[in-house]
Amino acid sequence: MKNYSFPVVIEQDEDGLYIGIVPDLKGCHTQARTLGELEKRLKEVISLCLDVERKRFHQNKFIGLHQIELRA
Repeated sequence: MKNYSFPVVIEQDEDGLYIGIVPDLKGCHTQARTLGELEKRLKEVISLCLDVERKRFHQNKFIGLHQIELRA
């Protein structure tokens, strides 16, 4: 069994829910009321997404995350 490490983008919506998005896996995201529950759900959804993507999946090397602010 291969070990994977995935970067996850975590945001909080206007209702206070945490949203976790896994950019390396197409359509892989979930939400929860707490960060602990979000981590549990992310592990579950990543496992499910890997089952679907495993044959085509190639993991990129994570470099970093940057937030851009723009006044428009």
